[in-house]
Amino acid sequence: MTAVEIVATVLLCAAVLLGLGRLVVGPTNPDRFVSADMVSVVTTVALAGFAAVFESPLYLDVAMIYGVLSFVGMVALARVVEGNRS
Repeated sequence: MTAVEIVATVLLCAAVLLGLGRLVVGPTNPDRFVSADMVSVVTTVALAGFAAVFESPLYLDVAMIYGVLSFVGMVALARVVEGNRS
């Protein structure tokens, strides 16, 4: 791994740790939802980075599926919290 890849990995890990900290400590539920969404986006970016580092397109497929599922999950969770107002 090059120095740039190591720095990117450290920054991604720091972003996940900060997001998980907000997820646990967050004073309100919207804070927790935003941090969970942020962690899922950072995880998707990390999977795309793994695809570049390991030169494997399989990680891109996994990142795309994970991103779509996390988006749908967050929309469903927001809908439940909002209370089905049509």
